Amino acid sequence: MFSFSFLRRKRPASTDWVPGRAEPVELPGLHHVSGRPLAPPWPEGCRSLLVGMGCFWGAERLFWQVPGIWVTAVGYAGGTTPNPTYWEVCSEGTGHAETVQVVYDPREVTLAELLRRFFEGHDPTQGMRQGNDVGSQYRSCIFLDDPDGQALAGRTLAPTRRGWRHACWG
Repeated sequence: MFSFSFLRRKRPASTDWVPGRAEPVELPGLHHVSGRPLAPPWPEGCRSLLVGMGCFWGAERLFWQVPGIWVTAVGYAGGTTPNPTYWEVCSEGTGHAETVQVVYDPREVTLAELLRRFFEGHDPTQGMRQGNDVGSQYRSCIFLDDPDGQALAGRTLAPTRRGWRHACWG
């Protein structure tokens, strides 16, 4: 997994992380808006990426309206605590960011278009916040596991990184 995260302060020390739990959070099964399954298997050829753009509810809505999106799902990524709760993530003791999983059909919408929406949908220069939402869980981040997607994201980010403290977590 490859990720970009734009930080202005350090993650909590590993000794300060919340321990979490072995049991995964129970999913409702179907997306409330699209009615599609939240868990794989996805339709053949679909790809997935995770984006952190502040509060995941607003970010999710930016993507579910895009033609070619199979389903979106909110959750947490980029941390070390297994199966964290909302309150644990808000404590900033898990290392997680609020993220949106975007499952899309690349024959209908390109990763470049999704990255454009990512950058136009929030201000990644705000560091550990978006608007009134403040905390490391609201940081700007992209998580990709596709090598071609990683290369595209790297090229997309290259001209914008000047002046930002950049870190890759994976």
